This record gives sequence, C-alpha cells and structure tokens, in this order.
Amino acid sequence: MMKTLLIFGLFFSFTATAQNNNQQQDKQVDTTQSEAVENEKKISKRDYSINRSNSYSDLFLDSSALESFIVANKFYDTISRRMRSFYNTRNYQFAWFSGDGITEQGRSFWNLHEYYTTYSGDNSLDDKNLKKRMNYLVSQETLKVSPSDRSSVNNELTLTQHFVQYLVNNYKGGEIKRKEMERFVPYKKVDALYIADSILTKKHKDNKYYADVNPAYKALVEQLQKYFEIAKKGGWQSITTADKKLTRGMSSPAVMAIKRRLQVTGEMFAGDTTSVFNDQLVTAVKTFQRSLGLRADGVVTPALIKEMNVAPVRRVQQLLLNMGRMRWMLNNTEGKLIMVNIPEFVLHVFEGKNKVFDMNVVVGKEGHNTTIFTGNLNQVVFSPYWNVTANIVKNEILPAMKKDPNYLSRNNMEQVGISNGLPTIRQLPGPQNSLGKVKFLFPNSFDIYFHDTPSKNLFNSDRRAYSHGCIRLSDPSKMAAYVLQDQKEWTPERIDEAMNSGQEQYVKVKNPIPVLITYYTAWVDEAGVLNFRDDIYKHDVNVLKKMFVNPL
Repeated sequence: MMKTLLIFGLFFSFTATAQNNNQQQDKQVDTTQSEAVENEKKISKRDYSINRSNSYSDLFLDSSALESFIVANKFYDTISRRMRSFYNTRNYQFAWFSGDGITEQGRSFWNLHEYYTTYSGDNSLDDKNLKKRMNYLVSQETLKVSPSDRSSVNNELTLTQHFVQYLVNNYKGGEIKRKEMERFVPYKKVDALYIADSILTKKHKDNKYYADVNPAYKALVEQLQKYFEIAKKGGWQSITTADKKLTRGMSSPAVMAIKRRLQVTGEMFAGDTTSVFNDQLVTAVKTFQRSLGLRADGVVTPALIKEMNVAPVRRVQQLLLNMGRMRWMLNNTEGKLIMVNIPEFVLHVFEGKNKVFDMNVVVGKEGHNTTIFTGNLNQVVFSPYWNVTANIVKNEILPAMKKDPNYLSRNNMEQVGISNGLPTIRQLPGPQNSLGKVKFLFPNSFDIYFHDTPSKNLFNSDRRAYSHGCIRLSDPSKMAAYVLQDQKEWTPERIDEAMNSGQEQYVKVKNPIPVLITYYTAWVDEAGVLNFRDDIYKHDVNVLKKMFVNPL
C-alpha cells in the first residue's frame, strides 16, 4: 500500500511539476507575444504609397541593409525600433542624401550634431570616422550618392542612428514622440494647406509636444494659423498700379487696394477706405517694410507691390518650410553664441537666452554662397594678410595680371610661391587689404571666417550679398572687444593699435565661442513680428519642390 502511495505521490508530483512548467512556458510565450505586440505598436507601418514620383528623396534603401546594419552594430531595442519605424514611415527612402548630394536636412542635422558633440560633453555621439567623412562630404560642391554604394548606405544609416540617439539623449520624458521624430525629415510631397490644417487642428497631435520645447517653432505655428485662415478665405486681391512710386499725399485706386491688403495682415487698422496716401498708410507701409528687412521710408515701389502680391498659400509653404528648419535650431543653449542668419544679413550675439547685440553683415553673393555650418571662434588675427584662394587667383587675378603687369604692386599684393601650377598670392596688411584690419577664425571645411572690410558703403544696402563666401562685419572693433573681453590685457586701446599696426598678429581666444551659420527666410523676432526674407541662394525653391505637390 505504501509503495502504491509513494508511486502515486511521485506521479502526482511529476505531473504537477510538468503542468507548472507548461504553465510557466505558456506565460513566457504569452509574455513574449505580448512584448512582440507591444513592440510592433512602437514601430510605424511601412508606407507603400510612397514612390519615386511623390517621395522627398529620389534614393531608396533595401530594407535588408538596415537589418544588417542593426545586427552588425548591436544596437539596443530603443534605437533599433526607432530606426525601423523611421524608415518604415519613409518606405525606406534616404533621409539625409539624395542623388545630387546631401539634403538640406542632412546639412542642418550635421550642423546641430557638430555643436552638440563639441559643447555638450556627451561622448556617445563623438564618432571621429563619421566626422571626417561628413566634413569632406559637406565641403563638396557636387556629390554623387548611390544606394548601391556601400559607403553611401553606411553614411545614411549612421546619420540616422546618431539622429535617433541625439533625440533620446536630449528630449527626456517623451517630449519628442516617435511619430513626431519621423516627421523631422520630409518624406512625401503633400498639399501645404492640408498639412497646415493637420498641425493646427492637432490631427498630428505629436507636433504640440515639440512646440512646447522649441519657442521659435511655436512662434511660427502661431503665425501659420493667421496665414492659413487668410488662404482658406481666398487670400487678398492682387494690386496693380501704373505708378513707379506711391508716396504720402498721392491719391489713386491703387492706394485703396494697398490699404485693403495691409488691413488683411494687420499692418493697418480696418475701416480706412479712402484713396488718399495718408499718414496712417505711411506708418503701415513702414511696418511692412521692416518685416521684410527693407529700409522703412514709407514709399511704395513696384518691388514692394510685388512682395504684397505674394500669395498667402506661398507664405504658408514658406512658414512650413522654415518650421522644418526650426527643428534643427539649438534649444536651451547656455553661454555665448554667435549666430548669422544668411538671408537676414545680420549677426546676432547671445548669452543664454539673452541677446547681447546685433550687427549687420555682408555674406556671399550667389555662386559664392556662404555655407550653413557650425564653427568654434578661437582666434583673432589683427592686421591680417589675405591669402588669396586658388579660385580667385585663377578666375580673377590672373586675367587682371595679363591686362596690367603692375596689377599686384598696385593692389599691395605679392607672389610667394607656386601651388598646383598656380601662383600663390597674398595681399599685405594695410588700408587696401580686402580683409580690412582684423579677421576672426573658426576652423571649418569651407575656409569661411568673419573679417573687416575697406568697402564700408556695402553696409548701406538692404540686400548685402557681395562677398566670395566669407562674412564681412560692419563693426569689427566691437566684435574684437567682445571676443577678447575675458582677456583683460586686450583693452580697446590695444585692440585699436593692433588693428592699425600693419604687422600681422594672431591672438588665441581664451574662451572659444560657438558660431552658427543658418538660413531662415521666415521667423518671429523678439518683438513678436513675423519676418520674411528673400531666398537669396534658392534653397527654398529647391526644398519646396520636394515638399509640396503644388509649390509656388
């Protein structure tokens, strides 16, 4: 009997253990399946509606390339999931490159990446190999990128991994949602009014989180509401006039049309329906001119009429495009920062969130574009030589020397050698020197820097794009004093002496200052005024074609 009970007990124990193990296995399977379902929810579905005719980029990845990249680099779940989700949303089109080179978003993210890795102290994104590759790629005027080229694919995927890691590192507590992250880089041509409506009515709910952490972006969203409503109502009537200029005291039907136009956007109060160019209209015109960066003289010219006639849908497109650019703007910066907005022709100096001063600048003319990038201002050079670039020597100086054998001596220049078959030429310090009396260096791949200029009259123009790519300062003495203010030996008197010594002198900056070169054609200033600027390098034109189904 005991033997029977023992056998029964052992059998029962074995059966119970087996059942318990089966239950645990079932639970593990259920848990695994549950986790799989949960993880699947965290990955956007692949959008097969995107194709080469409606995609932002013209290059597409093979999905297996992403999986091989993830496996090879052993990324943890958050990074791998977000990368899969990012490319599913794009139907595996490239984000940072297109067939003609680096996209605007690629340049903008790299700009932000350079600042972050230099000043944040976070080493997780400090990839020297990537930096070397990217610094070469962004410096190329023409660039061929192919999805069949392993290096091109690796550059694309590495940038995406860094992008995801950057967001994970910088936006805690779910401030930037996954789906919002996927919209940082455009992926499909859309109707501008549709996407504006989606943002404003919170159909894209995740956008509201980003507006909370980026004040510049939020300010443009508020202006988007205004122009979206105007566009929905049919916009404004186009203004036609035979007059070359309209000024105070004149009377014509065109004056009435201008008043109606400025009442729509708020520069002028509603109710004035007269055809007389009165003081109220002068004030409204000046306000409109200032918002465009023009001299506020209250005179209406054909060029100003052209600006008034820009369709509100075009302004909506411009706002959406620049909202996209604002996503790459630094948030919550601390310490000193020098920022140049190329289309504005203005340099801004910040300390934290406080603006210290502004300064008018001259930037590169079309064909000699000033490039968007991040630098680190670490040297001041007083009474500098101008080492003439090879392109200028080849295209400008050599032809001038053929016409005039005394060209070099007349322009205070000298030949100091030969490089790659071209003479190496420099201009001596002095009143004629094209760099003026001082230059400011922030090492970069584009050989761009700040400098003085003997051509002071150029700062009187509204449109200040005249240089070969470098940035000319209207008040270089003020900049020198600011940059060297932590070095007490550099008094204003000593700075003035060094600028006029005629002897080149390098001074290392004790506390280097980050420099950001940006390109915003729409933004809201500290007074709450919406500003628009001309697309001087046609960057807007190129991006609008990729973003919208009917770009204007």
